[in-house]
Amino acid sequence: MVELKDDERIDYLLADRKRRIIQSQSVFAFSIDAVLLQHFTYLPLTRGKVIDLCTGNGVIPLFLSKRSKVHMTGVELQERLYDMAIRNVKLNDLESQIDILNEDLIGLAHKIGFHRYDLVTCNPPYFKTIDLDKRNNNEHLAIARHEIYCTLDDVLKSCSQLVKSGGKVSIVHRPNRLAEIIEIAKQYKLEPKRMQLVHPKAEKEANIVLLEFIRDGSPEMKVLPPIYIHDHEGNYTEEVAKLLYGEEGSRLHGSSSEKFRL
Repeated sequence: MVELKDDERIDYLLADRKRRIIQSQSVFAFSIDAVLLQHFTYLPLTRGKVIDLCTGNGVIPLFLSKRSKVHMTGVELQERLYDMAIRNVKLNDLESQIDILNEDLIGLAHKIGFHRYDLVTCNPPYFKTIDLDKRNNNEHLAIARHEIYCTLDDVLKSCSQLVKSGGKVSIVHRPNRLAEIIEIAKQYKLEPKRMQLVHPKAEKEANIVLLEFIRDGSPEMKVLPPIYIHDHEGNYTEEVAKLLYGEEGSRLHGSSSEKFRL
């Protein structure tokens, strides 16, 4: 049994009643961004290596380990979040498949090796440090959401250094930085191959973008159909309800007013 700290709680990993996750509203609790990223990501099933940058409490490796047996590594700079991730791996008896590193993604390849991974995933900070009006007063949340310790350039450079030639990089970000993301990615030989926009509702502008890159890939990108989170009545769409609650759960929650806890 793992020990909980302060205001931590143990939740089920959405519809999965086998995997559980330690979370904290004041330190880290995964959002729908992580759910969308893990669903969007293609990953090797039996051979290869995966690394997740800005892993937080390890939620992306936990999700991906449901779909693949390959070895996974989560990287988290904040010691408190790193500790949560370590305990989440133990909580789910996944020590043989998932490692967690307490490291900075900047210069990480110099420590663990260049171009060793078949897939790199990342849910990075979205906001530049100049966006002071958006900065959270909670230091843990501020670091996770704002480019305090790493910039977009740092993230994409590290992804490029870690992934193999022909390997994939999968990230989630904000559409208002899409042009910047693609421009920087190309500088680091990451070619955009798939993109999907996520809208709060059909009539609203997209507020999430999912992107897949291939290192040294050819210049051709597929734009997938958009995802709409809520219908006109404010309930989850059927597609999103299935992601959050599974096939059975979506029948109960898809038409309800219950919202995903952020």
